[in-house]
Amino acid sequence: MAGKNVHEFTDGNFRDEVLGSDVPVLVDFWAVWCGPCKPLGKTVEVVADEYSGRFKVGKVNIDDNGGLASTYGITAVPTLLVFSGGEVVDRLVGNVPKDRIASMLDSHI
Repeated sequence: MAGKNVHEFTDGNFRDEVLGSDVPVLVDFWAVWCGPCKPLGKTVEVVADEYSGRFKVGKVNIDDNGGLASTYGITAVPTLLVFSGGEVVDRLVGNVPKDRIASMLDSHI
């Protein structure tokens, strides 16, 4: 499912892994049944490799972790959220191109 630099975030580890992270975190909210989530997932893996050490990158399966989807107002997938200091600081919805994700991340480094 995920590359070596892509973490799996769950209801159980989200507080420690994302909200308590010392570095900004990119979170990909996705679902198995979501067509656009598949190509975006590949893009997220590439971004995770390129931003390793500067960002933590991970995925949340909304079907398995509905509490997180509800908490963060995820009404469409895929949705990318950037967390910094435990707060949502940016959001992109849909299968967006890599350069748009990179631009968003660069603004939070």
